[in-house]
Amino acid sequence: MTPEDQRSDTAETDPWLVRPATIRKLWIGFAVLLAATVLGQALIPVKGYFGVDSWFGFGALFGFLSCLVMVIVARILGVVLKRDERYYDD
Repeated sequence: MTPEDQRSDTAETDPWLVRPATIRKLWIGFAVLLAATVLGQALIPVKGYFGVDSWFGFGALFGFLSCLVMVIVARILGVVLKRDERYYDD
């Protein structure tokens, strides 16, 4: 049995959510949804309260930057709170 045959057998038995084709379709679907949401702001004007939040695409940019900050803080916390492998052996 060749590696390609093994890959096709496992691809059929894997759950649908971990198949490469499904993951690709999800990425495309989420990208289209994000683009439609951002472009929807061109049709429906947003009234901002602080001036900056009325900029085109502000919600998408703010969400991305917020996620980026959360990932960085999580990594810093992981470094700070990390214990030695033998911490509980003592």
